[in-house]
Amino acid sequence: MTNTAEFRDLTTIRVGGTIPDFREPTTRADLIETFRDVSSGRDPWFLLGGGSNIVVSDEPFDGTVIRISTRGIDRETDGERVLVTAQAGEPWDELVEWTVANGLAGLEALSGIPGTVGAAPIQNIGAYGAELADTLDSLQFVPAGRGDVVTLRPDALNFGYRQSSLKDGLDGLVASVTFALTPSETSTPIKFEQLANALGVELGATVALAEIRRAVLELRSSKGMVISDDPDSVSVGSFFTNPVVSEELSRLLPTDAPRFPLREERAPRVVPLGIEPEFVDYDTESHGVKLSAAWLIERAGIGKGFALAGSDAALSSKHTLAIINRGEATTNQVLELARYITIRVHDTFGIMLEPEPTMIGFD
Repeated sequence: MTNTAEFRDLTTIRVGGTIPDFREPTTRADLIETFRDVSSGRDPWFLLGGGSNIVVSDEPFDGTVIRISTRGIDRETDGERVLVTAQAGEPWDELVEWTVANGLAGLEALSGIPGTVGAAPIQNIGAYGAELADTLDSLQFVPAGRGDVVTLRPDALNFGYRQSSLKDGLDGLVASVTFALTPSETSTPIKFEQLANALGVELGATVALAEIRRAVLELRSSKGMVISDDPDSVSVGSFFTNPVVSEELSRLLPTDAPRFPLREERAPRVVPLGIEPEFVDYDTESHGVKLSAAWLIERAGIGKGFALAGSDAALSSKHTLAIINRGEATTNQVLELARYITIRVHDTFGIMLEPEPTMIGFD
């Protein structure tokens, strides 16, 4: 018997059309078998986790959707580290909460991110100076059209900023993910200034795991970035990635524009007068500078709460990086607002914003 469902009921931004063929296996074995059968056919298929980082067409989905709902967390000691394996359907933040409660450092700065464990490597989720790639040991993967499970290591996944080979052509099912964590009641060194300021410590400091989690959840909540009954949380989180531009272009922006160089700045070198300097490590290649998409949007004249006339899609009242559904927004309204923002930023700064969520059901 084929079940039907609606994407708008299964996504955090609450848009999307009908799913004529909806499957939801709850055990690992059933999930792999269902995926093998569905992905071996000719019809389109889509794997759905928490629905938190996708924007789906208003039209009915032409194929099968498999919702991943497998649960479970296991651990084993491996020398000085602990390997934690979570099933793909485990809610991401529940995994983070579990690691903090069990005194395992490495994921604490990623608290509050919506979605499931299986979807996390696809996007290489990150926040507050941490990325999933920092702690990933391996993942267990089922190639499309097959039923065998293979283990993929980080060097096979080509992780980048909100990117991986899983997002760029490697089709298959992430069945579970294994993380290498450190037994500790204190965090990994804090890398993000806003988080350090919220905790009242210096960059590079370490604090109790529970304190990191508390501070991150408070920061995310203040921006409407934690799924709750807050109307500003009816979104996909950040709709745009922070653009990476050349160092030359970044210098053309106003002096107050936030900039995050993608390489450490070289320390100054003192060369006595009359001595020929030798810069043997000088690198002429531009490594790029990451900018703040939220800053660009605001300086392009688009403020918090902005909406196009007659649309239920709007910017969050707390953060200009989130597009929210105020009630009855359609996907077309969401994308219309996203296009408007993209054009305004490009016309103002010559910089093209790229969407962070995956677009489903579009040509």
